[in-house]
Formats: sequence, structure tokens, C-alpha cells
Amino acid sequence: MKKSLFTIFTLLLIVGCKNNTETNPEVTVENETEQEEKYPSDVIPFMDKWKILLGDGTYVDDLVDYQKDDFFYVENDGKTDWVVYKTPNSGITSRTSSNTRTELGEKAHWIPETGGKLTGTLKVQHVSTTGNADVSSSYSVVVGQIHSDEGHENEPLKIYYKKFPDHTKGSVFWNYEINTEGDNSGRFDFSTAVWGYDFSVVGDNATTSPAEPEDGIALGEEFSYEVNVYKGIMYLTFASEGHETITFTKSLIESEFATKSEIPKQIIDRYASRRTVGVEREIAYAGEINYFKQGAYNQANGKSTKSETYDGDIEKQYANGSYAEVWFKSATVGSATPPN
Repeated sequence: MKKSLFTIFTLLLIVGCKNNTETNPEVTVENETEQEEKYPSDVIPFMDKWKILLGDGTYVDDLVDYQKDDFFYVENDGKTDWVVYKTPNSGITSRTSSNTRTELGEKAHWIPETGGKLTGTLKVQHVSTTGNADVSSSYSVVVGQIHSDEGHENEPLKIYYKKFPDHTKGSVFWNYEINTEGDNSGRFDFSTAVWGYDFSVVGDNATTSPAEPEDGIALGEEFSYEVNVYKGIMYLTFASEGHETITFTKSLIESEFATKSEIPKQIIDRYASRRTVGVEREIAYAGEINYFKQGAYNQANGKSTKSETYDGDIEKQYANGSYAEVWFKSATVGSATPPN
């Protein structure tokens, strides 16, 4: 009899435990939490201040709890969540560019005298592996910008990462595009190296790369930038572990390129043989409406860089290295601050 009672008690205990596991709300909530989708706005909470254009032409102006597979989403590298911006060499572009982008555009606008501040900590995971080595834009992606919304709609700042296919280390540099006096046919970009080369360093021909930069940044290597436009002056800071922190100062309201005699040799060598080199208006971008951009603005395309595009087939481009991919783990945007 005692044995029978023991057997019945044991069976009841097993059934009770099973039912408790099936109905335990803590277990259910935990499982649901593990399966919850994480959005870019969960990782970098400033997404309400931006709109986005994706590489397939999708435009979205409400980015809170928004993501799109293969373009704008969250990845974890085993330690940290990152917002991924990915775009093919060929897709649907904006009206003013031949290059595809998965890139944020700031909703707020400002003039240089009022200014603003943008920061980002990122790593570039991939750039196009095809293109002509003697074209400056090949194998590169823009990871941060200031863009004008008036006049010629030129760009007083573009922050680049570029790596030749046969190199381990790439370059980080920034370009300043003049706010051209008169028509825009004479516009040019003056480039400044941060780590590695500037925009003007290319191969001797379409298939030959220059020497690998000694102080470059590898794919997957983290770096950060700060763009602080304060009272018309742009203050830039670039930092990366194992590299010298580098700062720059550039006026956006008084031109360095207002006369022909001020045009740097870099510009004469790069542009003079192809088209007229213009000059900038004396007040540069003073009083002109600007805004920040951040993400992956792919500079490789089938037209100017001769990069492979697989007739615009995005799936084939992703499978064969014809894309740019940039990961950000943190970023801020807001008002300008007095420089240190």
C-alpha cells in the first residue's frame, strides 16, 4: 500500500512540474524577450531626427522601430549591437547623384553661423572589390557628410573610407567641395588625409594599385569622428585606438579658394586636364542652409569607376562583393558646442 501511494505521489509531482513549466509566465516572457526584434532606433536612439534613403530607392521619414533586411538593420558582433548600413554598387539613386546610398538625412537644417554637431563611432566592413584603380572614387564609401540644400547643393564635407582590393589597410580622408562662384561647371573637391592617403592618390593605371598606406585603417577596425560647426568654423576630430588622434579646422564662411592663385596643386593636377577649374565665392557657404548625413554612401558605380554592377541585380551584387557596408555602434546629432 505504501508503495502504491508513493507511486501515485511521484506521478502527480511530475505532472505538476510539467504543467508549471508550460504555464510559468516568467519562462514565457523570457522566451518572448529572446525572440524580440531589435531595431536601429533601439541601438542609436537619435533616429527620430532623421529620414533615410535606401539602396533600393526606399524612402522613409519615420525611423523609430523601422528596419529593412539587407539595407538597414541591427547586427551583434558578439560584444556589441551595431546599426548596419548596406548598399549595392547599382540601385536607385537620389536625383543629384549617380551613386547608391543607405544613408540618413538630417531633418533639421542650419546655416554655418548657427552650426551643428555630428558624431559617429563605426567600422567599415566592406567596400566594392571591383573598379578602376586609377579613378579616385573606386573602392570607397562616404560615412558622414554636410550637404547644402541651396544654391549648387554642393557638399562642404564628405568623410571617406577607401581600400584597394589588394591592400589590407585602407584610408580615411575628408573632402571639401567648393561653393562655386557662378555656374557649377568648375567645382572641385579638395581632399585631406586623416590616416593613409587622400582622394587624389590612385593607381598608375586601371589595374595597378599604389603602395599600401603604412598608417591606414583595416576593414573592421573601429574609428570615430566628430564634426562640430561652431560660428561658421568647422572643427573635425578623428580618433582610433592605435592611431594618432587628428584634428582639423576649416572655415565655412570665408573661402581659401576665391582666386586662381589660391587653387592648390592637388586640384590642378587632378582636374585641369579634364575640365575647367573654377573658384569659390568669397563667403563660401555663409548664410546657406545645410544639414548632416550619415551612413553608407557608396562611391562605386558602373559609370565613373567601372565597378561591377551585374545589371543592377542587388542579390548578385551582394554575393559578389559589389557593395558597401558600414556599421555604427554609436552616434549623436545636435547643437554646436564651443571648441576645446
